[in-house]
Amino acid sequence: MDTTEILRQLAIIVLSAKFFGLLARKIKAPMVVGEIIAGLIIGPSLFGFVQSSDFLQGLAEIGVIMLMFSAGLGTDIKQLKETGFKSTVIACAGVFIPLIFGTVLYMCFYGFSTPGQEGFLRALFIGTILTATSVSITVQTLKEMGRLSDAIGTTIMSAAIIDDVIGIIVLTIVIGFKDPDARITDVAFRTVLFFIFAIGVGIIVYHIFKWLDKRYPHTRRIPIIGMALAFILAYLAAQYFGVADITGAYIAGVILSSLDDSDYIQRKMDVNSYMLFGPVFFCSIGLQTNIRDTDTKILLFSLFFVLVGLLSKIVGCSGASLLLGYGKRDSLKIGLGMMTRGEVALIVAQRGLAAGLLQHSYFTSVILLIIVSSIVTPILLKLVYSKDTAVDPAGQ
Repeated sequence: MDTTEILRQLAIIVLSAKFFGLLARKIKAPMVVGEIIAGLIIGPSLFGFVQSSDFLQGLAEIGVIMLMFSAGLGTDIKQLKETGFKSTVIACAGVFIPLIFGTVLYMCFYGFSTPGQEGFLRALFIGTILTATSVSITVQTLKEMGRLSDAIGTTIMSAAIIDDVIGIIVLTIVIGFKDPDARITDVAFRTVLFFIFAIGVGIIVYHIFKWLDKRYPHTRRIPIIGMALAFILAYLAAQYFGVADITGAYIAGVILSSLDDSDYIQRKMDVNSYMLFGPVFFCSIGLQTNIRDTDTKILLFSLFFVLVGLLSKIVGCSGASLLLGYGKRDSLKIGLGMMTRGEVALIVAQRGLAAGLLQHSYFTSVILLIIVSSIVTPILLKLVYSKDTAVDPAGQ
């Protein structure tokens, strides 16, 4: 592909992603939804203005790394420590119930396999996609109702953070099984070894960055070096530990999340993601999806995938909340709050595609889940909260 063609395609991607992202925001949906739809419209599903290429996939890969680095930077370590037992139990249920439901769903459609077989790994990966949680829509809804800082809102936020951490670990382990010679002990050993390595390196790197942050506060060299750290840990994770590269990027963000300038670093990263790498990544999902090739079986699977994706979070998180002593309505609020999916589900799906555990056609299922959950969650949350005493949002 020559340079002029690359420039033409990038211009189309950036403009269409921005336009449809703003349209999505106008109807109270995540901008991510608009950017995915932009990819569907300009890609092979409709007009075919842009075709997926190695160059665009390379930019998308960088976008994934930066998104996960930013997610790590947004992790509140203090909140994780304070939430304790209850949020951890809810998060675990919110990961493992969807994992089981998704795995069984795939095997119901495509046949049951035993552990170690290719079919079982593909089924397990479908379940892994369903473990992801994105509470950005929930946060906005609770904020509008003045409920973000109450006990239930705090529980949802804390459980979502822990959910993402556990989900990344599950993704790392499942992808590790793709190696035909991999055994569960080998995969677990490499994963544990990486996290031990990350903790050791993280302590040293954190103190170096803390010194740099005090000496050069709010200078651009801090986020630049931070971005380099994300790329280095992503490379080391994949190259030497057989761990997903996004795990390394996420850990890099967590390492720096307690710095005084972590918000400053995150803002700088978000500028890069917002301007180019984010739109390219989310559009690339649409570019890799050809709705014209979607057959009846995939469409039927997609409908059940959405239904199971929504219900499994409610069953897992609400059920765990009930066991922990929350009331029925509060438990339902927690389950509904954990129901939305977003960029993390897309990132997981994209990793599965790269590892050969997922076919392009299943992106249709993931996109539908994100769109439906983004629309349904605010409506159901407001309906459940409407039965409570009204709270003034300005008084939170």
